[in-house]
This record gives sequence, structure tokens and C-alpha cells, in this order.
Amino acid sequence: MSKAPRKLPKTASVAIPQGGQKLHAPAAQRNVEPILQAIKAIVPARGQALEIASGTGEHIIRYAAAHSGLHWQPTDIEPMRLSSIDAWAETAGLPNLAKAQPLNASRPGWAADWPPQDLIILSNLLHLISEAEAGTVLDEAAKALASGGVCIIYGPFMRGREFASEGDRRFHESLRAQAPEIGYKPAQWVHDSLAKAGLAPEPPQDMPANNLLLVARKP
Repeated sequence: MSKAPRKLPKTASVAIPQGGQKLHAPAAQRNVEPILQAIKAIVPARGQALEIASGTGEHIIRYAAAHSGLHWQPTDIEPMRLSSIDAWAETAGLPNLAKAQPLNASRPGWAADWPPQDLIILSNLLHLISEAEAGTVLDEAAKALASGGVCIIYGPFMRGREFASEGDRRFHESLRAQAPEIGYKPAQWVHDSLAKAGLAPEPPQDMPANNLLLVARKP
């Protein structure tokens, strides 16, 4: 999310060339079905939906297909991923899915550039950026939400100061070895940050592979 891309472990954000401009993220294929099931009763029936850090684009084409009443806007900071998103979107042919747009969500003030959103969703991002950057993402997302809007965050988090598994601890340490300022954030820190930004956080939902789904609503 910074101006110069961080050097991350190879396991942090895997994207495999899939032919043409498409990239494939194995993790996206593994977790999209559980996410779809978890958000089914949460997402609004209609309105504007913004995905932050859409990555390869494999998530948002499934979201847009499952929730046709929403107009979905994918974003990312990396040009190759923006191209991948549009390539997947072209294949999907969904009328409610917009062309991918560049967005650095760790830049203060970005919310002012976007219309009020009824839904903001982001997956597997906060552990790859610093706490200060994550705080900006959450604060700006709260500002970008329309009244009654919902923010959904999926990914790996600490429980208190503990890790959910030894594998999570090792992954966190591999991230910190490359960039000391990044790594897992406590779920409670995210909860408190969303509340400080004016949202009403809900209890976290357990997800497969020790991940969590964090939901907060704008009054």
C-alpha cells in the first residue's frame, strides 16, 4: 500500500499467471465460498459496493454474480492486478461490475474521492500493511460509507496477543522478517479502530483456516 511495494514472503500474496492478463490466487479460490456464505445475510440488497484491494479479481466476480442488486467497484494499487481484475470481469460479463480503478487505501483523504458506499469489503490486506496504514484504511472506509452502510473485513488476526495457530505465528514472523512494521493485527484493535471511526462493530465470526470475518455498520 506504500508508494514503493514492500518485499513480502512468496507465500504472502500468491498470484499465478493464468493466460492473457488473468492472474490466479489459489487462496482466493479456497476462501471465496466460505466468504460468500458468511456475507449472504449481511450485504445490502442494492446500492454501491466498493472492494478495496481486489487482487486478482477472482473474489469480486463471484460477489457481483451472487449479489446482482449491488453495483460493484473493484480497486487495487498494482497495475498488473487491475488488468487481471478487468480480464476476469470481461470473462464473467456481469453488467453490475465496473471497470477496476486504482486506489491506494492507505492514503489519507481517499474517501472524499468516492461517492457514499453502501458496502465496503476487503480481504487479506491488513496483515500486509503497517498499523498506521491499516488505521488509515479503516478510518477512510468509515468515511466512505453511506449512512446504514456496512464494512466487511476478512483475514487472519490475532486473538488478544495470541495467535490462533503455530502456522499463523510463523507466517507473521516471516512477514516481520521482510518488513518489521507489518504483520498480524489483533482483532480487538480492528474492532476498536472501527468504533473510534464512528462505526458499530459486531462480534467477529470464525472462518476456516483460523481466519475471521469482522463486520461493522455505520449508524
